[in-house]
Amino acid sequence: MTSSTAASIIDLNVLMKLRSQLEAQTTADIRFDAATRAVYASEASNYRQLPIGVVVPRSIEDVITAMRLCREANLPLLPRGAGTSMCGQSVNAAVIIDTSKYLNRIIDIDSQKRIARVEPGVICDQLKTAAAKHGLTFGPDPATHSRCTLGGMIGNNSCGAHSVMAGKTVENVERLEILTYDGERFWVGPTDEAQYQEHLAAGGRRAEIVRGLKALADQYGDDIRGIFPTIKRRVSGYNLDQLLPENGFNIARALVGVEGTCVTVLQAETLLVKNPTHRLLVVFGFEDIFLAADSVPQLLPLEPIAMEGLDDGIIGGLLERGMKVDDIAELPAGNAWLMVEFGATNDADVLAAATRARDIADSLPGRPSVRLVTDAALMNRIWTIRETGASATSLGLDPNEPDPTVGWEDAAVEPHLLGQYLREFSRIVANYGYKTNLYGHFGDGCIHSRITFDLKSQNGIDTWRAFLDEAAHLVVRYGGSLSGEHGDGQAKGEYLHIMYGKTIMQALADFKAIWDPLNKMNPGKLIHAMPVDANLRMGPDYTRREVSSLFTYDARLGDKGFARETERCIGMGKCRSPEGGTMCPSYRATKEERYSTRGRARLFFELLKGDVIQDDWNNKDIKDSLDLCLSCKGCKSDCPTNVDIARYKTEFLYRHYQKNSRSLMDAMIGRIGEWLPVATKVSPVLNYAMGNPLFRAAGALFGLAPSVKFPRIAGQSFRAGKTARRLREHKDDVSATDVLLWVDSFNNGFTPTVLEAGVEVLEKLGFRVKLMQRHICCGRPYYDVGMLDQAKANLEAILTQLDKPLREGIPIVVLEPSCLSVFRDEMPGLFPDDTRAKQLTKSLVTLSELIQNHAIELPRIEEDVRIHGHCHQKSCGGLSAEQSVLKQLGDKGGIIPAGCCGVAGAYGYHLKSAPIAKIIGEQEFKPHLDKLPEDARVVADGFSCRGQIRNVSGRQPMHLAEYLAMILR
Repeated sequence: MTSSTAASIIDLNVLMKLRSQLEAQTTADIRFDAATRAVYASEASNYRQLPIGVVVPRSIEDVITAMRLCREANLPLLPRGAGTSMCGQSVNAAVIIDTSKYLNRIIDIDSQKRIARVEPGVICDQLKTAAAKHGLTFGPDPATHSRCTLGGMIGNNSCGAHSVMAGKTVENVERLEILTYDGERFWVGPTDEAQYQEHLAAGGRRAEIVRGLKALADQYGDDIRGIFPTIKRRVSGYNLDQLLPENGFNIARALVGVEGTCVTVLQAETLLVKNPTHRLLVVFGFEDIFLAADSVPQLLPLEPIAMEGLDDGIIGGLLERGMKVDDIAELPAGNAWLMVEFGATNDADVLAAATRARDIADSLPGRPSVRLVTDAALMNRIWTIRETGASATSLGLDPNEPDPTVGWEDAAVEPHLLGQYLREFSRIVANYGYKTNLYGHFGDGCIHSRITFDLKSQNGIDTWRAFLDEAAHLVVRYGGSLSGEHGDGQAKGEYLHIMYGKTIMQALADFKAIWDPLNKMNPGKLIHAMPVDANLRMGPDYTRREVSSLFTYDARLGDKGFARETERCIGMGKCRSPEGGTMCPSYRATKEERYSTRGRARLFFELLKGDVIQDDWNNKDIKDSLDLCLSCKGCKSDCPTNVDIARYKTEFLYRHYQKNSRSLMDAMIGRIGEWLPVATKVSPVLNYAMGNPLFRAAGALFGLAPSVKFPRIAGQSFRAGKTARRLREHKDDVSATDVLLWVDSFNNGFTPTVLEAGVEVLEKLGFRVKLMQRHICCGRPYYDVGMLDQAKANLEAILTQLDKPLREGIPIVVLEPSCLSVFRDEMPGLFPDDTRAKQLTKSLVTLSELIQNHAIELPRIEEDVRIHGHCHQKSCGGLSAEQSVLKQLGDKGGIIPAGCCGVAGAYGYHLKSAPIAKIIGEQEFKPHLDKLPEDARVVADGFSCRGQIRNVSGRQPMHLAEYLAMILR
């Protein structure tokens, strides 16, 4: 029996009783349903294990009660944070206690003592932000710092780029309040004789545990001193060295890195360090990664606060995917790079340190090229190459080849041995026929690699095992650690004996037994570990149902691309970040895993796997998850592997409604492009009705949110007005100044003044404006509710009507971003071989892009203009053209750094999703608007965005066309 099947054979009566008790005796969210189990079955590793259930505690008391009830039911437990572990630590056939949603208070920051007291669900960046107000920071900063929790960092002994400055998490923990499986709750930390006696005086299990730890340190002390690697990045195993008297018999630090196998952390006191607020970056470009590694010993004496390396595999992979192109262009010439950061409390000191580093470039191995980066924004852009590069290249471009994956990804050696070690390691990789990218924390000697292991065949598994054995022996020969950052879990637990030998392995087992004699805390991980090839998410027994894709995702896969898409999420959880970018607004509002990009991707994966998610396309849990998806496409651009939930949602809804009735609300929204032009003819009646309280109350029966203010329908559509009639009279001849203005349904029926302004601006800029002879909606509303047949029919009709303009190469100006995304993103997937579709994609421009492409000069103004970018603008082209327009207009404006506004077409009007839309609007969007100067002019191209801006701020936003028309008059 594997652990992944263990949950399914537990007595159902036991589970029902436990669930009932948890609901009655705690205030926690209790989740034993199939969908929750599915989304918590995976992390960022190669492993998959279905949990028994999930408890999301609202208080420490909930944790204590939940653990007691699980103990009474004799069930294993797994404390979990953000679920971004890479070695199997945060998945198990256990009851998961997820502290990330509610237990996220920063209880206190003592700036004098430089100590913070936090709950385990506090996110790393949130602690950093709070500490920064005191001129301090929390040192460790793994690549997942925007979403990983302190509890998870403590469990994993996380590090990050700045461990050169601040060390691992173990060096940054002062005290822990812990809870054992058998219910003992107490604080631990450095333990002098008086504190030791205090523990013993408490009696019971507490005294037994502390006495046992003292005996363990006495028994194995000399072995620990002689065998434990002395490198900075020794993460593998338990921190038994912290129990030695020379380290203060520090029980708290001994518990850092136990990966949930010993205790649950209830609170933590963490150390804070002085924050070097002035930073500069020196980037070296080398001929190869080995020369970069050889240079580390010469650079370390200059006291950098971070030193990161990466090879051309990462850079080349990003360029192949069209990612970070402009940022990569800023790197100095080379095939491998060292990013060396210096920090100080003033400009002079940091500049002196960085200059010293730059000036020794000629004395470094290979005489690298070098660049000193002083611009803060550029420094951040370069750091994001390092932070996102590995994740972004983790899904191979060739679906028929093994993907670069974790599986041996974080060994560490002494920095002065790094170059020599890398050469030998690379030879082993090549001998096995693998390919790899190399990168990592070179200043600490920690190497990350994503290797093309074949884990889907037994031969591939056998080869992988042979490689792991050889790689482990190599690291040990260099006096290194199997893990220098990501921990052991299941991925390395089986190989710890190579690193530690029989005696220390027994000491590790004894340590586990002292805390968890029943082996109920995250069993099978780190110590007494399950085999490295057990519970593989996509191993030799991996099967999935093949479905015919509605879109072409990859021409090589034809209509089988959807199955490959369900494997796209690698679990790094960027979608769980509470701020920055767009992804994922529904998660930010709910803090629910199933409403995150990762959670939805996992549901689709499990749907095709077919064992825990049933009912195929009728599954209510998936439908519920997708009901709260805004189809904002934030994941399409923000997710490192470009998971596209909006498109998968359409795949699902189309199939779902083949067998289920569509709500009247969805039917009306889907067909809005059909009825809205007609509605303008009776707009007074409809506007009165939609403002009537009785109508709004009745609308709730059909799924309309009664509290939401609906946009007013125009008295006359744009196409029925004088301007449109005049433009349709243009002769059929072709002029070099011709442009075709796309008339979208929403501006046509609700705000025709936007289209009027678009015509005015285009004509004043010297263009001759043409229109399509007949109005056809782009199909976005059809698409969003799964009416894919109608959407494709509309697109076919559009291509037919635009045949002549497309052949003539006339630019097509689109004012509404959600229409633009249909043509740029959806249409190529629906019409992959249609030359007209390809030409349309090339011909499309926004108003800003047209101005930029034609180098049109705009008048400079003194007004403060702020642009809010529609989510689809950001996803399908970005805002560089808008920034160019702002630069022309003057120096006062800028892009509003807000995420999704929350409305997303009809999302804000649905009874179910309107409350979430309100939260999204008020969570991040409104605060950014409130911070703007009172006289700032807000510009937003999105129809929905403008409505939300009015609703949450009272400001009167304009479309860019309206604003330009105003200043050009």
